[in-house]
Amino acid sequence: MKISNKIGVMQGRLTPMIDNKIQSFPKKNWAKEFRLAKKLNLKYIEWTLDYKDIFLNPIFVKSEIKKISFLKKKYSIKIISLTGDCFMQKPFWKVKKSKKLIEDFKRIIKACGSLKIKYIVIPIVDKGKIQKKSQEIKLIDELNKLNNFLKANRVNILFESDYNPKLLSKFINKLDKSIYGINYDVGNSAGLDYDVDKEFEYYGERIKNIHIKDRQIKGNTVRLGMGNANFKKLFTNIKKINYKGSLILQTARAVNKNNDVKEIQTNLRFIRSYI
Repeated sequence: MKISNKIGVMQGRLTPMIDNKIQSFPKKNWAKEFRLAKKLNLKYIEWTLDYKDIFLNPIFVKSEIKKISFLKKKYSIKIISLTGDCFMQKPFWKVKKSKKLIEDFKRIIKACGSLKIKYIVIPIVDKGKIQKKSQEIKLIDELNKLNNFLKANRVNILFESDYNPKLLSKFINKLDKSIYGINYDVGNSAGLDYDVDKEFEYYGERIKNIHIKDRQIKGNTVRLGMGNANFKKLFTNIKKINYKGSLILQTARAVNKNNDVKEIQTNLRFIRSYI
């Protein structure tokens, strides 16, 4: 499939923000976004999952699961990835008593498996940031205990990290490549002033999903083309590794309310100019 047919959007980006949060599950508008995505000729929606009211999310509710399946088919939209903001909000690798969080994690894996969501993105950034070696050890140990469970449910774990290229390569190589990979965020990398060529050199083969955004160095997320993300290098490297995954627009929110769809249209034009 051509890369132009692999573009998707982060859930919630096509409808107004909730409680002024840049990203959160759009509980009132999630179904509406299928129609909006189809109208923009997008192929994917990346699901989002918050820890608050986690098991009220439609992926856990029987009647809503049927609705998701119906909407996917009706609008020819695929959901192959889920961003677990819940893991930043409640990182099991940063607490001593993590049994409940691990059980919740297993429920997430099972739900994703049932819906054929192949990738769960675990952001080890912000509140989920690994701040000491013991946290990394716990994360790897707990995940390795789930290897067979992940395989049985046909689910892979992808990490989004602020580790520099060398450290991230070292980290990901400690984990089974058949079930663990990397979610590459070009905007976050730009914000950290990392070099795209070096990142792909160190771990390009482990990249399974890409978030498209733009950021200024040590600054905020901005409209595509207004920050420091090097999209020319990104698409050169994508071609070099024969990347077959999706490109998920996790772009800056519209400045004016109710302009969410127009903002995505603007960003789509920018991305398509590179394809």
